[in-house]
Amino acid sequence: MADDPQRNFRSAYYEKVGFRGVEEKKSLEILLKDNPLDLEKLSTFSQRFPLPSMYRIHVWKVLLGILPPHSDSHALVGGYRKEQYQDILEALEVMRYINSSTPSTHVYLRMFQLESQTLPRCSETSPPDEENEDFLSISRAMEEIVDDPVDCYWLVKCFVNQYHTKFGDSVPHLPKSLEHYLSQEEPRLLNHLKNSGALHQLPYNLWFRRCFAGCLPESSLQRVWDKVISGSCKILVFVALEILLSYKIMLMGINRPEGVVRFLCNIPQENTDAIVTKAIDLWHKYSGTLIHAI
Repeated sequence: MADDPQRNFRSAYYEKVGFRGVEEKKSLEILLKDNPLDLEKLSTFSQRFPLPSMYRIHVWKVLLGILPPHSDSHALVGGYRKEQYQDILEALEVMRYINSSTPSTHVYLRMFQLESQTLPRCSETSPPDEENEDFLSISRAMEEIVDDPVDCYWLVKCFVNQYHTKFGDSVPHLPKSLEHYLSQEEPRLLNHLKNSGALHQLPYNLWFRRCFAGCLPESSLQRVWDKVISGSCKILVFVALEILLSYKIMLMGINRPEGVVRFLCNIPQENTDAIVTKAIDLWHKYSGTLIHAI
């Protein structure tokens, strides 16, 4: 049968705007009609394909446990989430931890601390430490992706909790994993980073603790977070790897570690979609048939 040019055009268009073809979108819509939702199938879909933007937040909320698998309970549970958000907000206002001028990301941090029983005494509040800065960075990025503050708080909270619970033991090993894959893809660059003293000073916290929040623009970042939320923190290694590969000529010309770090913390923003696409391809290449990899 001859190729249908209209169908090919449509497929190319859908791939450009966020998913590879009509078939994938239809497959997701079928999955979302299940009651209860099959979390394993939703995770597998999110690992294999980019999520269409119109369904992304809903799928994230289901995979993070903000909404239950039973679709007929979503409205009820969504109402409970909103009530809980308001209750925590009002409690913090009464205790004078927040007021009308408190930045929303700091409000989320205080709410998170109250719920996790780590809220400091009001008289002992101090500038955010490194762990709190990780939370704030993820919150700032999530605010750019999600409009509703209730959804934003729950997504940040559950994303951070899931990441630490699922991947807390794996995160310290990600730099070594990056070194391994870089040795496979570009050993000359690896040797340069070692010899210049930059390898152990790469911005690992930005990449692996903050999941590239504050590094990638949100249009690219959300495609990475699709994979993290659906079960893989190893995608972060391949995003870091592809950043190094994409700018290897620039990096090879920098001989001081602080120069390397300065550049990598402020990479150009116009090429990040291509970097993420190539990173996902590399991830597929080394993962083989995708399962729920680390």
